[in-house]
Amino acid sequence: MTKPTLFSGTTFQAGQRLLRFSALTMCLAGALSACAPVVIGGAVMGGLVATDRRTSGTQLEDESIELKAASQIRANLGERVHINVTSFNRQVLLTGETPTAQDRQMAEQLVGRVENVHQVLNEIAVMAPTTLSQRSSDTLTTGKVRAGLVDARDLFANAFKVVTERSTTYLMGRVTQREADHATEVTRTTGGVKRVVRVFEIISEAELQRLVPAPEKTTPKVN
Repeated sequence: MTKPTLFSGTTFQAGQRLLRFSALTMCLAGALSACAPVVIGGAVMGGLVATDRRTSGTQLEDESIELKAASQIRANLGERVHINVTSFNRQVLLTGETPTAQDRQMAEQLVGRVENVHQVLNEIAVMAPTTLSQRSSDTLTTGKVRAGLVDARDLFANAFKVVTERSTTYLMGRVTQREADHATEVTRTTGGVKRVVRVFEIISEAELQRLVPAPEKTTPKVN
């Protein structure tokens, strides 16, 4: 199969620098603002080199799942918990901290009852909430991982969702085995990452070819 078209040369390098700067700036700004007890989704980078591999309908469903799940957690568990809700292709990742195992289990049950949720991956730790300093460090690490994925010229950075909690980085996305392995290596060698957890939906190279839009053909102008 032919490989997806990638940007190259000076334009690509300049775009990388801009994306890295934008990602880290947005991440730090978000981390240093007032922190809500429940956080939904990961920070989203715009203008990347490839479109999201989910359908537009699925993307909307994932956004709705995150909002509804966060609302349910907040209504039932209040501010005693710190939980991040990230949905990708109707698969929900829960990260953060709760004071008791009962709260951890309740959060999973609440999210599991949200409409359109297919699976809940509960990575919540039973411990005191992390400090603002730790969350800021995690957010910066997420930005660095995203920048590394942009730098990897055979990866589509927008195909991945990245979440970091207590120096553990979670990778989500619909990717091939080749992409999964390369993204894992990029993440593992990023400063600040102590552990990598892969939450991938593996697709074939043939399916990837169908998902990636073909480059537009241009018609030469005739003077």
